Amino acid sequence: MSCLFNSYDPYFKQPFGAVRAGQTVHLSLCIPEELGYVDPHLVLQKEGKYDVPVHYRMKFDGQTPHQNHFSVNVVLGDPGLYFYYFDLYTDFRRIVRGADNCGVVSWQEGESWQITVYEPDFQTPECIKGKVFYQIFPDRFCEGIENKPMPFPDRLYQADKHAEPFWQPNETGGHLNEDYFGGDLEGIRIKLPYLREMGVDYLYLNPIFEAHSNHRYNTADYLNVDPLLGTNEEFEVLCREAAKYGIGIVLDGVFSHTGSDSRYFNREGRYGEGGAYRDPNSPYRSWYDFDPKYKGGYRSWWGFETLPEVNEETPSFVEFITGEGGVIDTWLRRGAAGFRLDVADELPDEFIEKIRTAVKRVSPEKFLLGEVWEDATTKFGFDHRRTYLLGKGLDSVMNYPFKNSVLDFVKGKPAQQAANEILSICEHYPAPAINTALNFLSTHDTERALTVIADEPANGRGREWQSGRSVTGEAYEEGMLRLRMAYAIIYTLPGVPCLYYGDEIGMQGYRDPFNRAFFCWDSHEERLRPVLAQLAQLRHSCEAFRTGELRVLRAEDGILHYQRIGKTETAEIIVNRSEHIIVEPLASGKHTEVNPMGFTIVVEENGHNPNHSYYDIQ
Repeated sequence: MSCLFNSYDPYFKQPFGAVRAGQTVHLSLCIPEELGYVDPHLVLQKEGKYDVPVHYRMKFDGQTPHQNHFSVNVVLGDPGLYFYYFDLYTDFRRIVRGADNCGVVSWQEGESWQITVYEPDFQTPECIKGKVFYQIFPDRFCEGIENKPMPFPDRLYQADKHAEPFWQPNETGGHLNEDYFGGDLEGIRIKLPYLREMGVDYLYLNPIFEAHSNHRYNTADYLNVDPLLGTNEEFEVLCREAAKYGIGIVLDGVFSHTGSDSRYFNREGRYGEGGAYRDPNSPYRSWYDFDPKYKGGYRSWWGFETLPEVNEETPSFVEFITGEGGVIDTWLRRGAAGFRLDVADELPDEFIEKIRTAVKRVSPEKFLLGEVWEDATTKFGFDHRRTYLLGKGLDSVMNYPFKNSVLDFVKGKPAQQAANEILSICEHYPAPAINTALNFLSTHDTERALTVIADEPANGRGREWQSGRSVTGEAYEEGMLRLRMAYAIIYTLPGVPCLYYGDEIGMQGYRDPFNRAFFCWDSHEERLRPVLAQLAQLRHSCEAFRTGELRVLRAEDGILHYQRIGKTETAEIIVNRSEHIIVEPLASGKHTEVNPMGFTIVVEENGHNPNHSYYDIQ
């Protein structure tokens, strides 16, 4: 039986994907004659406590050989998630979502399709679209000022930049993350030419605020740069110098918790006698939840006593973060291009909306990104479906689903499965959000991409097993080819690619802390960098990579062939995971060869001269 419905196909659903509130959606069915008489209805339900399914009768559009065609138009008025299937109104049959997103006839309840409806005025920064990001873990990138003294006596300086980060537990079984390699803001400034050569437009920096660990996710002072990294003035200099290279800087905002060793909580007493832990009359006391039922006497992030959780509804905390002259305002006016919100799915929607107001108050072109590991439109939290991607909260999110799909594909996952996973995210996310989603293969929270691709899975094994592991020889060579393929996909999918520092030279490492080694500046691995630079150049020159529609042409036998269709240009990308050369037909009617474990990208002008290819990368 032919496909009855597929929301990825423009014949069956227009427009593709999420829609603005008030927009009309056109849905079509293709019903084989063998199903007999049917009177199909669209059954649509907005998610909500008091919302009920609404049935829309579909009109008969005519026949083709052995098939009847039906369609319906609906206007979706309010932002939210809508779910739908089709009732044939005969013999209790319905059409529900089956494998590969195709509609199947069922006599039972089944999976529905989703339409995301977002705020009609939702806009995201134009300056982000079509660009390239680079993530830096500040302590481990580059030491611009060498052998500087530690600003606090409990920090351990690591002079050997090739050393493995500390991973052994201390005498109490904990990990204090107190080893510092000395990376600093000056080191980032020095490497701006290196970054620009790769076509980098934005830096995403892991936390730079004063904090007493090398990862700095336990904030001690929101308004000052950690003294080992530099000063507030040096941050402003970095922003000005980066701007000369066309590079903006996005900061990491950790607002769900602070450090226990902070001027706000001050359990350790580093900041005198004040702080919420030591002084019941502290102005910060209301930020935290003190109760004997909690370990340590206060609520902490996932039970880590060094990370006391903040009450994000507390007016004084909200004002401190989002008010005029507050944390967001201060750093954006110092030169930051935006913020990435740590654990955004653990922050209340109302708080995120106030952060958005603070960000956009400085400029609509300032960027607000959120850390969400799953499909951000379907995430539950605080006893309800989260709404932070519907236009009042985040601009976009970190795209972990793409990371998983791309890495799994280059390792051997069926191409069709990867394509469907990617299309699902593209369908669910509002267009302004998918065009600014951060696409990556590695981060400070995940195993490095080359390790995932080429080494043995950790499968829950601990740090002692992970320590010192790396692949060499044939496994490394094949891994680099697969990594090259993976980045070709990441750079050409909807969204914005983000390169994790060191991936360009094949750095390896399992999870924290092994994925956070110091950048190997004396590495001789140079093969991937020019490819990444060429991909960045392609993104900058082809408007289809800014907001172009994604259309999958073929996904089978290790081949992933898709288009990005822009207003004036179309890019066609063919990725060949197989071990032999393929000759692949292009949409224009031409053919192209694609090397084993390689890729080809062809860009053509729309309409004007469709047989003229002006950019071809192998």
